[in-house]
Amino acid sequence: MGSSESVPLQNPELDQPWRTFDWGQKKALKEKLENFTPSHPNVKNITILVAGEIGAGKSSFINSIDSAFQNRITSRALVNSAATGHSFTQKLKGFTIRSGTKNLPFVFKDIMGLEPKALAGSQTEDIINAMYGHVKDGYKFKEDRPISCEDQQYSHDPSLSDQSFCLVYVLPLDMVQYTDDRLIDKLTIIRQRISEKGIPQVIVLTKVDEACPLVQKDLRKVYTSKKIKEKMELCSAKIGVPMTNIFPVKNYHNEINTDDNTDILILKALEQIVQTADDRLLDNESY
Repeated sequence: MGSSESVPLQNPELDQPWRTFDWGQKKALKEKLENFTPSHPNVKNITILVAGEIGAGKSSFINSIDSAFQNRITSRALVNSAATGHSFTQKLKGFTIRSGTKNLPFVFKDIMGLEPKALAGSQTEDIINAMYGHVKDGYKFKEDRPISCEDQQYSHDPSLSDQSFCLVYVLPLDMVQYTDDRLIDKLTIIRQRISEKGIPQVIVLTKVDEACPLVQKDLRKVYTSKKIKEKMELCSAKIGVPMTNIFPVKNYHNEINTDDNTDILILKALEQIVQTADDRLLDNESY
């Protein structure tokens, strides 16, 4: 009777973290962001547009940022827990992040979710126009056509403060390899158009705990997980955003209390988003 050799199980964890990360920096990150001031004298708040496919967790990401500063779970950006297949966010809405009673100087704009089909979800032109400040808060998106200059909620002469200086694209990390090519095509169009004005993009990869059992048990293993690293590299290759601008996070979704490790990942991503947006604000000669 023949014998077969067993194949050794591959270790899912790297010996050393592939990205240097300080898990004790929560207080320092919060203080830095609380004391942040936009570099341009005419801009009170830096505006950041958050886009993503349906169910990616973009509204939850905004809520998670707010929760990290409030030290409690908040839900100002409404989230739909039912899997309807359609975007719950229908209107453009800006959210100022608070720390205690203080409003911090950055505003996140939540937009209708992207869908692969041409006439579904938010249109690429809507996202581009929203980035440039042409879409007023409260505008209800239409799936059959993007906003036009004839709409009442189209802003013909947006101020510097109305414009977004960073596009944050939210994508569930466990679904990176399954992202529809039609959705990638939409993102490519948006990237090319806003890159003409030097607007940077940051990718926030949500649901890291669902993508890797190792991380589900211990969030601090996010940067030693081989699976997380591979999925982040795949995301960078598919969408074209460098690894330095890709951040894995865990949003709050069923918790009733905040957690330091969750907060630190969220705050570190926010720090990079704000700094990237402020760098673009400093270089606004082309506006």
